[in-house]
Amino acid sequence: MGSKASRTIKIMPIVSKLHCSVSEEVLVVRHRPHVVNGGGFVVTDSAQNPVFSADGCGVLGNKDELILRDSYGSPLLLIRRKGGIVEVLSMTRKWKGYTTEFEGSQKLVFTLKEPNSCFLKNIPVKISIESSHYGGDHRSFAVAGYFPNRVCSIVDSLGNAIAQVGGCKEIEMESKDIYNVIVKPGIDQAFVIGVIAILDYIYGGSTRC
Repeated sequence: MGSKASRTIKIMPIVSKLHCSVSEEVLVVRHRPHVVNGGGFVVTDSAQNPVFSADGCGVLGNKDELILRDSYGSPLLLIRRKGGIVEVLSMTRKWKGYTTEFEGSQKLVFTLKEPNSCFLKNIPVKISIESSHYGGDHRSFAVAGYFPNRVCSIVDSLGNAIAQVGGCKEIEMESKDIYNVIVKPGIDQAFVIGVIAILDYIYGGSTRC
């Protein structure tokens, strides 16, 4: 019965199909203090096994640059914010997520647009997918809700939530440094955590210097 159900789940890789699960996954994000490895955060699964980590500018020494790594410390995503005069005059800032090909070349897989002013709160954070192997017509996503409160979702073009950010029920005291990310079946968890890393940086979290 379980194997038949798993065949109906559509796997939708963006970074890699290795990070897609046929079942819903609850991941726990824990911020590292800036005095420990320059900040960033680690991500564990429901069994408390490490699955991802994010290094921010405190580690890399480069402003507006992030790296998402797998459980072995190997880089999965290089994330950079585009700069320059054109962006300063624009209504949005663009973040770009790249994977590294076997030949060492970088491949753009997604672009995230954030409002260029804290006064433009009604402008949604939009994400577009560049990866050619992502199937279907749903190549755009958005962040619904307010990430600083740890209550938000990543939704597809139809408004369906593919991932939800919420508080960690296992922690008695309220802490925005520890929270859950629920990822729907078939969704690329590396992509979701890459988006979380950018949101963390935008709102002055642990990945920011």
